[in-house]
Amino acid sequence: MVDWFKRAKQGLIPQKKKEIPDLWVKCDSCGEIIYKRQLERNAYLCPSCDFHFRIRANDYIKLLLDENTFEEFNQDILPADFLKFKAKKRYADQLKEAAKKTQSADAIRTGIGRIHGRRVVFCVMDFAFIGGSMGSVVGEKISLAIDRAIEEKLPLIIISASGGARMMEGALSLMQMAKTSAKLTLLSEAGLPYISILTDPTTGGVTASFAMLGDVNIGEPGALIGFAGPRVIKQTIGEDLPEGFQRAEFLLEHGFLDAVVKRTELRDEITKILDVLYPEEFEHSAASNGAIPAADLQEVPATGLAESETEERQN
Repeated sequence: MVDWFKRAKQGLIPQKKKEIPDLWVKCDSCGEIIYKRQLERNAYLCPSCDFHFRIRANDYIKLLLDENTFEEFNQDILPADFLKFKAKKRYADQLKEAAKKTQSADAIRTGIGRIHGRRVVFCVMDFAFIGGSMGSVVGEKISLAIDRAIEEKLPLIIISASGGARMMEGALSLMQMAKTSAKLTLLSEAGLPYISILTDPTTGGVTASFAMLGDVNIGEPGALIGFAGPRVIKQTIGEDLPEGFQRAEFLLEHGFLDAVVKRTELRDEITKILDVLYPEEFEHSAASNGAIPAADLQEVPATGLAESETEERQN
């Protein structure tokens, strides 16, 4: 019996791990134990350190859009395992599991909603669906959403959360980078603004395409944003990386983002940006005439740049 106590004291006998009750969650940043209801009421921000927990597509819809205004479209576009891909799991099985887990057909939801009464085309990715990876369906739904924005003369908002291109679809997933980028060129030529919101994480082919092509690029505080991961970069260059490398604040400091905005302030910030890039009188004019007057476009550049910057580039 004495020997048994000695072994227990030395940690040789496995002890039961203490589990936090399901009503509570631990902050990954400061270690604070938070009541889940309190976290939900605070837009999933830690009340102690403002750490931004990852949230789902539905949460962003509820947080940013006016209540019950989101009208989803193209939800019937479904992914296919055309390569019959198999690793540890068959891709077809992964799709079924992800669809059951997220109650969504793929890693993005697209539709039209209102922000403070103003209509926008709204796209939001869901990291819970196979790491928010971009396959052919994600690329197609973004492309069709851009078409809808052009057709109805509406601003475009995309919230990204992704590990990159979906390797299970091979080259077709990589083709979505060029496809979405080309479509955004058409949106710009139509004089319509695009606000890109990058959340934790936004990496790989999504960062290398539509996520960084906004007229205004906004990052959530602390979000990991980059192409290759920090570990891969460190191993490649053989050097230690700067503190905070690839976090939103680091990218803002080095000119890759236009702003870092707290989640609870995103809705008002988007409204302010649209007031500059696409004032309501422009919206009414576009809806009635089918196009934005050329004179108005000169007053508010579609790129979202200040007039002085636009003149410099023209010169």
